Amino acid sequence: MNSHHFNQEPFLEVGIVSGLQLHVTFPTPYCLQQAGKTQENSDLYFEGDHIITYEDGSILFQGNTYDRLHFVPTRADGRFELHDVRIGIGFHWERTERQAFEGEITFIVSNNAVTAINRVLLESYLTSVISSEMSANASKELLKAHAVISRSWLLAQVLKKGKKGQAENGMKETPTERAKWYDREDHDLFDVCADDHCQRYQGVTKASNPNVKRAIHHTRGQVLSSGGQLCDARFSKSCGGYLEEFQYCWENAPKPYLVGKPDRDVKKNETAPPLPDLRHEQEAKAWILGNPDSFCNTHDPAILSQVLNSYDQETPDFYRWKVNYTRQEISTLFAQRSGIDVGDILEIEPLERGVSGRIVRLRVVGSKQTYIIGKELEIRRSFSNTHLYSSAFVVKKTETGFILHGAGWGHGVGLCQIGAAVMGEQGYSYKDILAHYYPSTTLDTLYP
Repeated sequence: MNSHHFNQEPFLEVGIVSGLQLHVTFPTPYCLQQAGKTQENSDLYFEGDHIITYEDGSILFQGNTYDRLHFVPTRADGRFELHDVRIGIGFHWERTERQAFEGEITFIVSNNAVTAINRVLLESYLTSVISSEMSANASKELLKAHAVISRSWLLAQVLKKGKKGQAENGMKETPTERAKWYDREDHDLFDVCADDHCQRYQGVTKASNPNVKRAIHHTRGQVLSSGGQLCDARFSKSCGGYLEEFQYCWENAPKPYLVGKPDRDVKKNETAPPLPDLRHEQEAKAWILGNPDSFCNTHDPAILSQVLNSYDQETPDFYRWKVNYTRQEISTLFAQRSGIDVGDILEIEPLERGVSGRIVRLRVVGSKQTYIIGKELEIRRSFSNTHLYSSAFVVKKTETGFILHGAGWGHGVGLCQIGAAVMGEQGYSYKDILAHYYPSTTLDTLYP
């Protein structure tokens, strides 16, 4: 395999929160480390509550200014807590939490603010990610599968960090069209951030479940590879019944393991009707307005609770959903969210769909001008105060406005979390789950 191997488990630096003033609590003693050395000075040992403040390009802490503050635990079970950590940024359930972390913490100056960075071992990080992304009471095979894909995605990002010519975000724009896609930008000051932009990481706040720890231990160091390279293992909440292909959501660089396919066991559904070509408008419309059988078509609360945390369960409709707008509402929303004033919106016309039925290019006909937007996330952002659940929707024009009937939650590329939860309950192994959502891949172990 051409990808890197490690002699030992690597450390990660995770950006947690930034602000003009950060509140940190040390329930156990932490030592202020300076110039890479721990000073034998009792004045540099800290417990309890402390405020870290940005002031004139420096960090203000207990009356002194610093360029950088680095604290290390004095005990193996050392913990620190950060207050008012914002999670779900830009999503409908956005909120703040008080979160606990293990390992070291560094405060730096960045963009006229203080940023807190947690240095933690990769497997400990993963324990938190799996617990944060879904219920820790999920089936053991689902937890194992998610451990492998989270580890794969993370190391793929870290190993390509800093490489030139790998633009993660892009935009093609003309006077009448904007095609824009969003992906993980390289973080210059740390490896990954703690929110959904990278992977949802909440320290040890929700990382104590022994089932998660067993899943991490069972798959230690395991990653997915394809063609000798680590897999960029994407995942979303619900594919809506059909997996999308990478290039319809991001740059035009198809990946052999992120392909379009039905979210069902074709071998066990040989009598099922042939699948439609969802790139065609009429077939996409019938699919989205229908209720096709698939792994992720479930309303079983026991299964959904494995994947959806309490705030995710505030959204009961994800496999099929509906949004109503008056003409004024949608016209104002589009102008505010996209920055494009087309006037009163008269028509909304899908021009191109991916293999899952997700809209890639959408024409908006207004009283002032006609404009085309894409790709999927740009469309989702332009027609919601946060995000539409997906861009797999059909448009119904009414006398007063528009109704959007949609399918799925997220981009639909790679593993479908709800579908994988169903597979786990039906007795599929984690290797079966990975093979279904990431065909043409193999399991490889990167470190002992």
